[in-house]
Amino acid sequence: MIPLSAVIITFNEERNLGRCLESLKGIADEIVIVDSNSTDRTLEIAKAHNATVFQHAFAGYGEQKNYATSVATHDWIISLDADEALTPELARSILEMKENPTFSVYQVPRLTNYCGKWIKHCGWYPDKQTRIYNRTMGRWIEKKVHEFWQLDDVRGNIGYLKGDLLHYSFATINEHLKKIEKYSELAARDAVENGKNTNMFKIYFSPKWHFVNEYFFQLGFLDGFYGYTICRLSVYATFLKYSKIKLYHSQKSKLGKN
Repeated sequence: MIPLSAVIITFNEERNLGRCLESLKGIADEIVIVDSNSTDRTLEIAKAHNATVFQHAFAGYGEQKNYATSVATHDWIISLDADEALTPELARSILEMKENPTFSVYQVPRLTNYCGKWIKHCGWYPDKQTRIYNRTMGRWIEKKVHEFWQLDDVRGNIGYLKGDLLHYSFATINEHLKKIEKYSELAARDAVENGKNTNMFKIYFSPKWHFVNEYFFQLGFLDGFYGYTICRLSVYATFLKYSKIKLYHSQKSKLGKN
């Protein structure tokens, strides 16, 4: 059976971390927490679960996850966010995989809880996520947000495990709004740093397409009020991201001319 290191990046995750770590019992051979100077009970909870804690200044999600992966003891990694937890079925699938891994990377379906409701539509499920991998075979792409694991050999096959990864995303709509502000800022800055720009056509029409696609084609209406809320906020998030890209690209261009 292969040894498996669990790596989790944290910042003020006292509400979620205990649940995540409990779900890893009997699955992970070690737990590594990479924290960016939490001020709540995050470190206390981590130590209570015998996790090894590293402090590392946050420079973006991709960079943070690469660092967390590098300080683990074992080559096989399960990388979770603090607000995620394994279901018993997924835990069993991981144990079976540990007996005889046939792929170098595995994806799992993620089921998100939004304000107390499990969301099955809106493009939010099955939301396949790369969470288990052999670190010698690839790396996290170091984007500030929407990072992803990439195999060195892009033609490599990906395995899929049964059982949901539970994602406890937002307890309130206000939390969702705050994350939209944060992620739109990181995504816009990242885009402009990489030379990208946008135009008024995309700013105007892309948000509208997001709503039509997620609410109607991806059946968001079946999730009731919260499905409608998610799709409406997706419109806002898309508008905000592209508007910021336009603004920051214009500011960068003006600085370049001075």
